Amino acid sequence: MQVAIVLYPGFTSLDVIGPYEVLGRLPDTEVVFVAEHPGLVVNDLRSLSINAVASFDEVPNPDVVVVGGGPGQMEQMTNENLHEWLRKVDRTSTWTASACTGSMLLAAAGLLEGRQATTHWAGHEILAKLGVTPSKERVVIDGHYATAAGVSAGIDMALTLAGLIAGDDVAQTIQLIIEYAPEPPYHAGSPDSAPAEVVERAMKEISA
Repeated sequence: MQVAIVLYPGFTSLDVIGPYEVLGRLPDTEVVFVAEHPGLVVNDLRSLSINAVASFDEVPNPDVVVVGGGPGQMEQMTNENLHEWLRKVDRTSTWTASACTGSMLLAAAGLLEGRQATTHWAGHEILAKLGVTPSKERVVIDGHYATAAGVSAGIDMALTLAGLIAGDDVAQTIQLIIEYAPEPPYHAGSPDSAPAEVVERAMKEISA
């Protein structure tokens, strides 16, 4: 099985590294980082780069496609080369997936029209304008599309896919190996649970 994870300048690291850590541990699986232009691709904090070993044309038939989000995603909303590749590989992929605002790129490519999907909590209105029914669920499965809410939810999405692809025992084994048992010190992981002043501060930082 081949998993293609999309990179572009300004991606959020955990959006792609979380799914990589999970899906890369599935039996007989090859993970390939792909980009429009192969080579080192720098993240949104400009302090970490991942090597995209292949161009879009070099990965024509992945079994699973994963698109992460990040500030750089906005520039990709009109990248027809990326959109064309997403539409092409989606025709034969078993799963087309996203983490965080990566679902906006799937929607911009026309893949999620009329479907339910999730994204980062700050992006629900944009997703709706793209013809998608936004959901507050952490992971949404609609057809062969799997979308995750913000950043860390990509791990949940990948574990969900691992279970659907290889069975619950394999997925649970991976979860144990990576010791994914979150116990955050604060209850500020969503706008519904975070203090109002924290939500306000977060919105200002996102909009800056």
